[in-house]
Amino acid sequence: MKSLRSLAGLLTGWSERSGEPRRQVAVLPVRSGPGGALQVMLITSRETRRWVVPKGWPMKGLKNYEAAAREAYEEAGLIGRVGRRALGSYFYHKRLKSRDAVLCQVQVFRLEVRKQLKTWPEQNERECRWFSVPEAAEAVTEAGLAALIRAAGAEGAKARKAKVKAASKNPEPKAATSKAPHSRTQAKAPDPKAAS
Repeated sequence: MKSLRSLAGLLTGWSERSGEPRRQVAVLPVRSGPGGALQVMLITSRETRRWVVPKGWPMKGLKNYEAAAREAYEEAGLIGRVGRRALGSYFYHKRLKSRDAVLCQVQVFRLEVRKQLKTWPEQNERECRWFSVPEAAEAVTEAGLAALIRAAGAEGAKARKAKVKAASKNPEPKAATSKAPHSRTQAKAPDPKAAS
């Protein structure tokens, strides 16, 4: 019986000592692509080179969404607005450096990406790429993560439709145009000699 439990632990990452999956936090990095369609950034894992989202362990002193945003910076150089409420979670088996596998539950937060930095800590360790929602869902191997990506895509499509509908009901007035040339002015420090 003991060997059967050991085998189950090897296959699932579960152990009687821990009883529960280990927790991780992640972001689903998104942006509006051409035509307003939602795009998702995926990165490769360091060990197996699978397509994944930026993720890591919770960090002491940081809320889960803050730790997830920190992972996005470290692993992909992403800066943006992270949601405080999780989109959901998924399970996967993480291979540790000891070659053991542990079952992890990953809490995923949406990250509206503003920019990607030119340099970041793990830049030379991973590849990153923008995908359409269907491509991203197909590229990841975890079924739970694929479902979260598809759900985020559906929410994005719903929001775009609502925005278009609202814009068609309340068209914005056209700005008045002027034929006078526009000039830019810059604030200058006062000249100390002019004051005397």
